[in-house]
Amino acid sequence: MEHRNPLLHGESGSKFITVGEIMLRLTPPNYEKIRMTTSFEASYGGSEANIALALANLGVDSTFFSVVPNNSLGKSAVRLLRSNDVHCSPVILTTLEQTPTHRLGSYYLETGYGIRASKVIYDRKHSAITEFDFRTVDIEALLEGFTWLHLSGITPALGPNCRYLVMECLRVAREKGLTISFDGNFRSMLWSWEEARDFCTECLPYVDVLLGIEPYHLWKDEADHSKGDWKDDIPYRPSYEQQDDIFQAFIRRYPNLKCIARHVRYAHSGSENSLKAFMWYEGHTFESKLFTFNILDRVGGGDAFASGLIYAMIHDYKPMDMINFAVASSVIKHTIRGDANITDDAASIHNLMNMNYDIKR
Repeated sequence: MEHRNPLLHGESGSKFITVGEIMLRLTPPNYEKIRMTTSFEASYGGSEANIALALANLGVDSTFFSVVPNNSLGKSAVRLLRSNDVHCSPVILTTLEQTPTHRLGSYYLETGYGIRASKVIYDRKHSAITEFDFRTVDIEALLEGFTWLHLSGITPALGPNCRYLVMECLRVAREKGLTISFDGNFRSMLWSWEEARDFCTECLPYVDVLLGIEPYHLWKDEADHSKGDWKDDIPYRPSYEQQDDIFQAFIRRYPNLKCIARHVRYAHSGSENSLKAFMWYEGHTFESKLFTFNILDRVGGGDAFASGLIYAMIHDYKPMDMINFAVASSVIKHTIRGDANITDDAASIHNLMNMNYDIKR
């Protein structure tokens, strides 16, 4: 039987857009601790920006929308995106009147080593994107001409203005018939578990491709929440049968979902992990290969998984190839410094997907 991806709506090409915050990332060199270092390596990143960067490097027509201050830091962040072929024409460079604190969010990454885990400290309160009034943005015009919209649960965690932006993008994208992917991406330093579940659950009726199974309410009985959530008893590393049960519960409640995928991490130490993933697609649950690897830079691994899955769907891969390509994309990102999977040839991900490690020459 001929395989056909129902997410492509019969289109010959795909134009991808994502919306979120890009930040300055400051990292002590050589695995040093923040309290001991005398210097920081500067780069830029953020979940949605990471996905746009990864897809653009693989040749997908990718656009990023955000708000940054009209100063050297904001312009430098945009320059990084443009240098990686991400379209940034919608990005708003704000004035002091529009965003009074006039700052680019930042975060500090202390990279773990061996048994010492990595650590992140955010410094993003009152960043430009949180202060900007998105009621002044024509969302209809912003999304015009695109076929795929990606959003995450990090952006709405930043404040009321950003929650408005996310819900308007979801509403308009649904009206326009875009494929919508959403990654819950819970960040405990930005909002509470219940706040995240309440908001992200409101997003589910709009979503086609769901990445991760939290933070969402999936009540066993909508009229009696005391009966609990279907996910309450599932372990962090579920069996195939346990994961399939959860996927089925999502589909019963949200039949609009066309794909659900989540990766599972096994942390043997701060420097060695294993990854695999599960995916529900076209009525079946698929389980990927298990990859074990050493870590150079873990941040952005989930974004690389998401970008790998989106790339595979856009290019109409078969289901097992979709999920294995997504995991391989995440694994290869762990070998690259910085937030994003800056891999400019899909063949290298295919080689890893097929566990082919030989030198290519």
